[in-house]
Amino acid sequence: MQLKRIHHVAIIASNYERSKDFYTRVLGCNVVEETYRAERDSYKLDLEVGGVYQIELFSFPGAPERPSYPEARGLRHLAFSVENIEDAVNELRDKGIEVEDVRIDPITEKRYTFFQDPDGLPLELYED
Repeated sequence: MQLKRIHHVAIIASNYERSKDFYTRVLGCNVVEETYRAERDSYKLDLEVGGVYQIELFSFPGAPERPSYPEARGLRHLAFSVENIEDAVNELRDKGIEVEDVRIDPITEKRYTFFQDPDGLPLELYED
């Protein structure tokens, strides 16, 4: 098997409208399609990042919580590439999002930082 790329990341939100606002208004993801599935009382929001379909945002009634700090087992974090990390950090902070101080990766010497989505999912900005 030869994998070509990651097709998408699926995220289950505890509050669909709050997370929809975060990923579209705060992060600037574009809506590709929004679907309501009455039989599951569930929404699925397809989002694109940088013009490429990459995130599926779901709502499922009664979904259990999951530990979500960066060092927990499982998905560690979701990273977004940005041109200028200071501009991106300032924009998030202007929108009321708490962002960690910018760090420098000792191996790549690239700059990065972490913040969280409304459910505490660790998100990273990586200057590329």
